[in-house]
Amino acid sequence: MSEGPRPLRAADGAPGGPSTPHPDQPADHPADHGAERGADLPPAPAPAQRFATLRLEHSSTVDRVAEELRRAVFDGELESGTALREVALAESLGVSRPTVREALTVLVAEGLATREPHRGVSVARPDVTSVRDVCRARLVLEGAGVRRWGEAGDALRDAVRTTLVRYTTAVREGGSYQELNERHLAFHVALVGLTGSPRLVAMAENLVIELKLALAQVDRIKRNAHDQADSHAALLMLLERDRVEEAHAFLVRHLADAEVAIVEALDL
Repeated sequence: MSEGPRPLRAADGAPGGPSTPHPDQPADHPADHGAERGADLPPAPAPAQRFATLRLEHSSTVDRVAEELRRAVFDGELESGTALREVALAESLGVSRPTVREALTVLVAEGLATREPHRGVSVARPDVTSVRDVCRARLVLEGAGVRRWGEAGDALRDAVRTTLVRYTTAVREGGSYQELNERHLAFHVALVGLTGSPRLVAMAENLVIELKLALAQVDRIKRNAHDQADSHAALLMLLERDRVEEAHAFLVRHLADAEVAIVEALDL
């Protein structure tokens, strides 16, 4: 077991530590030059304190547990509404209950789980009203970005191209549902980035948190990732040809279809 940090001590012979005078050199009398030496030496360092909040191994364990739970949710091993019991998860994963509790807090913050008083934590269940509202909000944000294509700088447009390449590559290589979901939604956030507004991008990222689980479930049920990738490529092609209004109309249909697909696939 590793020892905790110990107070730092000055090395022998260093200022502030013990020193031995040379045999031919008389030792200073305590009264001699006392004030002079005190003025020349730096003040003694304060005792080192423990950093009680630093827990490298513990934090990495929490991250690994959160990642495993995240994978299970996206792969459908943990369906919507499944209760996430600390005791059962701790035993299954071979970790402590506090570690599981912290990992569940991460999932709740990401919108993948919900915590209710007296009922604990469970896998989030998409709500039809929320899904429809999120889709309407996405259209406002992403539509504003699409219409700014002509005025957006090269870096912002390259971000859209890059996210599409990453998404289509993941589809072609058979990426996990979690990877496909993240890269799919990154493309949509990049569209909002065309506005050049960090605040609008932050809003889009918050909407993505609310929608990622529902979209992942639809992808798993319909297994239509290739069609989705082709649709996104068609949208970008319209933008590359400066057919901005056509691209906006395409986005309107795309998001409307996504809303219907989510509601029907999840029987909301």
